[in-house]
Amino acid sequence: MPVIRDIPLGLKIGEVLRRQGFRGHSKIRPEIKSLILELLATVESAHLLEPAAVYEYYKVTGMSPNQVSLEDDKAIQGPLIHTIFPEAKELAFVVCTIGPKLEKQVTHYSKSGETLRGMILDGIGSAAVDMLAPEACRIIASEVSSHGHQTSSPVSPGWPGLPLTEQWNLFELVNTQEIGVSLTASGIMVPRKSVSMVMGIGPRMATWTGADVCARCSLRKTCPYRIQA
Repeated sequence: MPVIRDIPLGLKIGEVLRRQGFRGHSKIRPEIKSLILELLATVESAHLLEPAAVYEYYKVTGMSPNQVSLEDDKAIQGPLIHTIFPEAKELAFVVCTIGPKLEKQVTHYSKSGETLRGMILDGIGSAAVDMLAPEACRIIASEVSSHGHQTSSPVSPGWPGLPLTEQWNLFELVNTQEIGVSLTASGIMVPRKSVSMVMGIGPRMATWTGADVCARCSLRKTCPYRIQA
């Protein structure tokens, strides 16, 4: 089961500001910008990010409107995959995480009464996950292209047509212990700064950008974290 570690992220202040709900630098007080830059430096010097991804490929053996059958008598439920990449020959199941260190530091700040530092550091973690997922997808796409295939853009449990309950199924398809990620009884990933994804693999796969996803969302006009084209 392939594992990718030490994925470079190159965090920028703009992504952190978006994850704090700000749409432009001009709205931010200088002391807040200074604190963000200080915390970004701390993240790097203290090695609070340990980006890693684990993934596995499964051949598609059958596809119906509500289920995709996979090799080894596995399956994934829901109509989304059949709808958006019906020509997929394989599926890649992926779990990414930035590790537990940043989250522990956020908890430390919160317990110490440094709420603002904790909030900003938490936003840095969210921005890091936002960057980690597409980087992992690019690495997998490069691997797949050497075999003459394409990858789709990723979808995740909880999207319309891919029930959140499939999260447990996905964790059975990928050995997430390799990167230290687990599920709580309620389906929350631990560490929280983690993401799970499914990608289609085949000759003609559908792709889209983060801005495309935000543009289709019902909260597109009000969400402070939306990505704009």
